[in-house]
Amino acid sequence: MRKIFKKTSLVGGVLLAFLSCSEFEEINVDPVAASADQVQIEYFINSSIGGAQQDPHISERIFVLYWDDAGRMTRVGTLSVGGSNDGWTSDYYNGYVSSWLNKINTGIEIADGQIASGSFREHTPNLREVARIWRAYLMSEMSDNFGPIPIDGFQGVNPEYTDVKSVYYYMLQELKEATNALDLDVSNPDNALKKLDPAYGYDYAKWKKYGNSLRMRLAMRLSEVDPGKAQEEFESAVADEFIKVAGDNFSVAETGGWSEYTGVMTREWWDHEVSATLNNLMIGLGGIPSADLLSADKHAHIKPANYMGLKFENHFSSMTNDPSAGFFFDGLHNSMDPRAYDLFVIPGDFNDPEFNSYPSWTNDARTTKRNLVDDSDNVVKEIDAAFTWNAYAGGDWGDKGAKNKVYGYTGTLPRLANKYRNGTNRRIFFASWESYFLIAEAAVRGWAVPMSGQAAYEQGIADSFAYNGVSGELGDYLTSEDYNRVGTSVSWGHTAEPPATVAMTYIDGYTNTPGVHTLTYPENTIYKNGTVKNDLLTKIITQKFIAQTPWLPLETWSDHRRLGLPFFENPVIENALTNMPALTSGNYMTNSIKFYGQRLKYPSNFGSNIPSGYAQAVDKLGGPDTVFTPLWWAQQE
Repeated sequence: MRKIFKKTSLVGGVLLAFLSCSEFEEINVDPVAASADQVQIEYFINSSIGGAQQDPHISERIFVLYWDDAGRMTRVGTLSVGGSNDGWTSDYYNGYVSSWLNKINTGIEIADGQIASGSFREHTPNLREVARIWRAYLMSEMSDNFGPIPIDGFQGVNPEYTDVKSVYYYMLQELKEATNALDLDVSNPDNALKKLDPAYGYDYAKWKKYGNSLRMRLAMRLSEVDPGKAQEEFESAVADEFIKVAGDNFSVAETGGWSEYTGVMTREWWDHEVSATLNNLMIGLGGIPSADLLSADKHAHIKPANYMGLKFENHFSSMTNDPSAGFFFDGLHNSMDPRAYDLFVIPGDFNDPEFNSYPSWTNDARTTKRNLVDDSDNVVKEIDAAFTWNAYAGGDWGDKGAKNKVYGYTGTLPRLANKYRNGTNRRIFFASWESYFLIAEAAVRGWAVPMSGQAAYEQGIADSFAYNGVSGELGDYLTSEDYNRVGTSVSWGHTAEPPATVAMTYIDGYTNTPGVHTLTYPENTIYKNGTVKNDLLTKIITQKFIAQTPWLPLETWSDHRRLGLPFFENPVIENALTNMPALTSGNYMTNSIKFYGQRLKYPSNFGSNIPSGYAQAVDKLGGPDTVFTPLWWAQQE
């Protein structure tokens, strides 16, 4: 038994602790499993999948503080302003290396040995292929965060770090081989085995679909840098079975308390408010009136179309290219993407059963009245944010932020619905809508796919609407030509660009004087030089972003790194940002890949413990080990 683990080696530059017999027996609860031929591989798969769910310590740091912020699903202020934390990164990196990948690689090694010896159970080869599919996901997660990683780890020697291109080629080959090798005629011996697979209960047909959909995702990641390989791999995967319906989604049940399966968004001290990015995508998108989406008691709070809100120029910063910046919206928007009110709950709507009251030890979530003050802390204006809908860009708000007690306060913001916060949901790793949006993008690129781009695009939206319980609005939504705040509409056939400007009314919040604001749709200068806002690819990625909320911020971050889509507003820069020197008061109206984090830095203990391995990894990265060095498949400038 000790011999099985003797090969465990260094991965990621972190010294792994070898598993002892007692530790092994804790994983493999079968007391008679005393030899390599009798080890039950499913325990290693189960333990690896469980670890990757991220216990509250890891999920708070990685899912919330890094991915949610970088993927613009909420406002935190880490990677979005060039910041990172070595402690958070080390905790994640070490867990990935010493536990999740260690266990899945060990399981594959054991399966290989059993198969080679001829002493194996009927389903052992299938478990091996399941483990290879899951390992491909783990490797993609790690590489998409850091860049170069080993592909030869756990082979008895210190691993060689591999460039991102080679990592992707390896993962794609693994997925191709594993999905093809799955034998769908094999039956499982009992329900005990099924219980050890928290995603699919060892339904091998579903694992095959997930493997192919994951291959589609990873192939599309190469679309801008290696289009030939991307097309080849995508067309091969989509020609086979993939995730097409909700029942095939890769998801894992969350729990409360504190365990590996505790919900990733359950920590009460985080607001999970709607981000400015997401808000600008949803305002007006689809043209569905809020009056059709909300109960009659809320209709009095709905404002007219083309209304910007209250202007408080001394308290709300406009030093960002966020088109909604500078205003407090004192009501509900005239029309919204229908999913907005399912994902997020209106401030002050305490009767909504999905209203989330975190943190439970304060009354902050139920406090909607806040003040704007002057330099002497005297009240200039009391604002009641009940039944209003606002989102604000991150960054440094300077003196305006210091005098504004509204924009960062829990009770004044639309926050994520309780069903995503209370540990009773299923964490989604891949859903059917993503398959369809990937197919729609492939169709736009001219690749061979099984359905038209429009059909795939509309099916992706339909699946997202079904998940959010708003399918009744789908018909009108799909034909809408209304633009959102960044100039994008829904209808596939409507690709007319928005007008340069739109006249919007507002009220001066200090004097109650009406005024007219000229809304300029932002120029997303990292996508087609900012000249395009409503082409098919922008529509697809806009819908994909909304659909992935709130489960897949790593994917929305990756899509933006790859394409520059959808539009990400720049951080507010009332004061210079220490971690983002490239963004200045002279260029904040343009976009640049230097204005948001591209990756995580390797943890410091990697460089200090294994300097040669660290040097190799950074050399393969092709740039300095900073958050601003783009990965191989991402935009480079």
